[in-house]
Amino acid sequence: MIPVEKLVDHVRTYNPNSNVKLITQAYEFGKEMHAGQTRHSGEPYFTHPIEVALLLAQQNLDDSTIITALLHDVIEDTQATYRQVAQKFGVDVARLVDGVTKLTNLELSSNDAKQAENVRKLLLAMSKDVRVILVKLGDRLHNMRTIKHMRPEKQLQKARETMDIFAPLAGRMGMQWMRDELEDLSFRVLNPEGRSSILRRFLTLRSQTEDVIPKITQDIRDVLIKANIEAEVVGREKKPYSVWRKMQEKGEGFSRLSDIYAFRILTANEEDIYRTLGAVHHRWTAVPGRFKDYLSQPKSNGYRSVHTTVSGRDGKRVEIQIRTRLMHEVAETGVAAHWSYKDGQRVENPFAVDPFTWLASLTERFGNSDDQDHEEFLEHVKLDMFADQVFCFTPKGEVIQLPRGATPIDFAYAIHTRIGAACVGAKVDGRRVPLWTRLRNGQSVEITTAEGQRPQSSWIDIAVTGRAKSAIRRALREEHRDGYVRLGTELARVALEHVGKKSTDKALATAAKKLGLKNKDALLARLGSAEMTGSDLVGALYPELLSKDATHADQSIAEIVGLDPGQYAQPGQCCQPLPGERIVGIATRGKGVTFHTIHCEKLVQYEDQTNRWIDLRWTQGRNEPTNNVTIEVTMANDAGVLGRICTLIGEQNANIADLQFTERKPDFYRMTIEMQVRDVEHLHHVMTAVEADSDVARVLRTRQKSPLQHEENGAK
Repeated sequence: MIPVEKLVDHVRTYNPNSNVKLITQAYEFGKEMHAGQTRHSGEPYFTHPIEVALLLAQQNLDDSTIITALLHDVIEDTQATYRQVAQKFGVDVARLVDGVTKLTNLELSSNDAKQAENVRKLLLAMSKDVRVILVKLGDRLHNMRTIKHMRPEKQLQKARETMDIFAPLAGRMGMQWMRDELEDLSFRVLNPEGRSSILRRFLTLRSQTEDVIPKITQDIRDVLIKANIEAEVVGREKKPYSVWRKMQEKGEGFSRLSDIYAFRILTANEEDIYRTLGAVHHRWTAVPGRFKDYLSQPKSNGYRSVHTTVSGRDGKRVEIQIRTRLMHEVAETGVAAHWSYKDGQRVENPFAVDPFTWLASLTERFGNSDDQDHEEFLEHVKLDMFADQVFCFTPKGEVIQLPRGATPIDFAYAIHTRIGAACVGAKVDGRRVPLWTRLRNGQSVEITTAEGQRPQSSWIDIAVTGRAKSAIRRALREEHRDGYVRLGTELARVALEHVGKKSTDKALATAAKKLGLKNKDALLARLGSAEMTGSDLVGALYPELLSKDATHADQSIAEIVGLDPGQYAQPGQCCQPLPGERIVGIATRGKGVTFHTIHCEKLVQYEDQTNRWIDLRWTQGRNEPTNNVTIEVTMANDAGVLGRICTLIGEQNANIADLQFTERKPDFYRMTIEMQVRDVEHLHHVMTAVEADSDVARVLRTRQKSPLQHEENGAK
């Protein structure tokens, strides 16, 4: 285990004014809280937070971020509470630790709907404080470095999540070194054979050409000396995943790749960048189409550099990046440079991007989208947020930023949806090109439009950006809407009849609401256009009917964490808390604790008795349907309605404990149903199934105890 002295000594190297005492206290507190816990490798668990803290210290980050790294798991995995952390280390640290805890609970590799919602939460956490993401990225990097100790299926899940979300996010934040390592560690899990083949090719190449990197490095140094330019030159082989990705993108073999070597030249000032570029191009032949100037058009995360590819020693093509040392600091640490320290002071790097400005520009392109469909939202995020960018110009000289691989269709929609919809052709640098042409940096694009033109279905495959794809889909849905709705109506009828249910307007409207769609016609259109399946519809209304044969034997039981040895807890009858809800305990006489939902009105009575409050939470897991809850149902006064409702509840594997009518009218009844469910998610399934019945007007959860409700046994 890394001693605290090593951590604080490193922090002192860049911040002599660091609060060493507080960092040491955080180290000891975290070590105490995690005592007895181990990782999958068998090591003490606290080795992980220390490694994350050291990782972030190597980025010269502030004390609050380092302390957060040491404590990032204490609220989630130990008896420590938010209040304790705030009292000991300040509200700023407690807020950061709480933010990391919430991100840890996000399932970013779950189904599209849940993933979209969780990615939204990820972005929200970033907008509040980017340091939350910096700690989370450090946490993920160390977990990926030690992933071999996890179960194989867990390794695949974490590697895919890292490749899809965290590695691109690190790159978009400007932390390219972290992106490279996260991608390579994920590549090792997802495609070990592919990675090994790349490494073998590198070994073969070295044996054939000896080590060419030092030779080319010296060639570049000689050119700079001759031009009287003082600069640092560093060369390297590209990471295996970077090489593999280029092979897949270009459809070429390893031997035909032109840029498996990369060289970096760090100059003293900006003027020397272009002098260096001139000297390099004077000595070697530049490869056409491989020049990128990120000085005149910096990336949104602050990245500035000039890239060129030349035919170097023995005709080998090499990529050369030229930038100043200050630009290089931003290129290595990205938005983290905003919190970097040097000699005890915050570094004032003129090229570092204010992270809040950066986030505003990042979310602007998809945050205001009026299309709330989860699949299209994820396309916005993954294609617009995570992709490398190209910069193209309108005929008036305005700059349009697009992801790499974008086409004139994307360019047209980036200007305006109306321009995109009416696009019939495009000119690039004055020459007419097909709409599927991939745009490159610095090109001038002119869009030709025609009145009456409509988006074509083939454009879906041509477009790259989420904005263009969303607009094209909307237009196509509107154009073929009537046909899709008719087909979707039949598909819905068949899907629901298959599980013994009727496809009523009420059922379809309830499903649309559950799936986040505007109305039942929007749902039917998606069914008819094959963007949704019948199983999606059934799962939204009656999930228990889809999963009734599934086994959950491998799932742990949800239990309450936070009780002292010997304490027992019972739910408050006023709010009937369920597993999955946020809860708080109130100490009673003896060793009893009554727990309530966090929003229970009864907690107001204990505002002045904070010594009786106990932080509690449910562990993740699955219970039997033994937790009491009460719902209020307003239904039509008609024959057979009550029987159907009771059947629906039974089909959802909930138990009815009591039923009582509270209001009887000629046309409707209102009743309360006390039932037993597994958890809050199970309750939502039951309420959705009941609400879908055409004779049910309203379903509400009521926190009032019914007169016949029995006292519940305390659960330890």
